[in-house]
Amino acid sequence: MRHRNVIPFRRRTRFGVSRLWLPPVLRRTLWRLTGIAGLVLLVMQVLPDAAVAVVQRAPAGACRVVSVVDGDTVRTWCPGRGLESARLRGFDTPEVFSPQCTSEWVRGTQATVHLRFLLLRAGTVTIVKEGTDRYGRALVKLWVDGTSVATHMIEAGLARPYSGGRRAGWCG
Repeated sequence: MRHRNVIPFRRRTRFGVSRLWLPPVLRRTLWRLTGIAGLVLLVMQVLPDAAVAVVQRAPAGACRVVSVVDGDTVRTWCPGRGLESARLRGFDTPEVFSPQCTSEWVRGTQATVHLRFLLLRAGTVTIVKEGTDRYGRALVKLWVDGTSVATHMIEAGLARPYSGGRRAGWCG
């Protein structure tokens, strides 16, 4: 029996839009692609740092680089001190987290990737702590196979010499 005064109801999704416009097969495919893209981004971020921590050879009792934050900042683990953020001395790279322009972010990302692979290919990594900066980060000198990381980064064109004070911009 039909009632003449019943208002038809159509179910809505959480976003307030009906699913009727997209076929279920296409919807499942899009969800899978979104999941795969998220997994790829996670792997690109986590695996290089895990590899740096595992592959690195350092003398027993010495500090180790655990992860690369950006082109001139790393996280280290030292016996007795634990995990700490460390600013690499002798050079400056473009910013990744607060860039002033797109080209600075691109060059900063290149410097970060270059530093990760430099540490991955290294036979030995030597860390020498030289104090702390105003943000509480350790100031360290880092050598890879006997050569300063600052020298590697500057020669690769991904950094410029820096010994403190006001930094010049990377845009323009």
